[in-house]
Amino acid sequence: MIITRAPFRVSFCGGGSDLPAFYKKYGGCVLSTTIRKYMYLTLHEYFHKDQIVLKYSKTETVRDYASIEHKYFRQCLSDFGIMGVEISSMADIPSGTGLGSSSSFTVALLHLLYTYKGEYVSRYKLAKEACEVEIEKVGEPIGKQDQFAAAFGGLNFYEFRPNGFVNVEPIVMAPESYKRLEDNILMFYLGGEHSASQILREQSKNVRSEDKAKVQLKMCELTKVLKEELQKNNVDAMGELLHENWMLKKSLAAGISNPLIDKTYEKAMAAGALGGKLLGAGGAGFMIFYVRPEKQETVRRALAGLREMDFEMDNSGASIVHFG
Repeated sequence: MIITRAPFRVSFCGGGSDLPAFYKKYGGCVLSTTIRKYMYLTLHEYFHKDQIVLKYSKTETVRDYASIEHKYFRQCLSDFGIMGVEISSMADIPSGTGLGSSSSFTVALLHLLYTYKGEYVSRYKLAKEACEVEIEKVGEPIGKQDQFAAAFGGLNFYEFRPNGFVNVEPIVMAPESYKRLEDNILMFYLGGEHSASQILREQSKNVRSEDKAKVQLKMCELTKVLKEELQKNNVDAMGELLHENWMLKKSLAAGISNPLIDKTYEKAMAAGALGGKLLGAGGAGFMIFYVRPEKQETVRRALAGLREMDFEMDNSGASIVHFG
């Protein structure tokens, strides 16, 4: 049996600049971290060597790749030419909640299949091939940040160059600054699920206009400022820059925000949060807020109807949990 896992991510600044429609023209950048919530995939050999069994939110037993309903399983198993296996997926958090779950799944699946074939694969190759599967082969209108976050793990600045190369630069801070950042971010679940595809299609279309491109460029500038401030151990800069980034992001496409999200944000800010944002493409899922310790209980009371989730940063990236 083989077990792999890949972490979910929390994007702080620059989301949207990793879309091909933008970075191929302007270049892009994102600052994000992975968290200690994971997608797990297990594989073991199946008794019937001419069949594949897949277990996720449903169970599939098939004899050929074309019959597989799950688009990422179908694409990857076909690419690798693997039969006679049973693969199961499990996750700490539901899909469609803004934490990059589909890319975490794809990265963990590629890692699983390479391990099964006995082949070593680098983190960069895992991320690059996950992008190829999701964007080029399956045709999802998404960007590149989630795949690289899931593969590399940690708190990183990602630069998306016009030629397609992605530069991954870890954010280097004093140990106490990492701890302070963890302690000062509160994460709440709004409920619901969303399909990022529709929002991202609109966003990709919109950034072709000069006005929307200027907004996205401003978000990239904020991302670079955040990188510099964190590396100076000025962790409190996260609050103000999250707020500025969120105000800009809301203008990029309809559906990113809604009355519930706006009301939640207003309540948190009135209670003492310095800034925050919705995670993912928009519409539902999780929100984060940067809150100094003395204001945290006030913010929790203001958002008492929402479920809070512990925010802990991951530094492992895609990994093999078990091989035997």
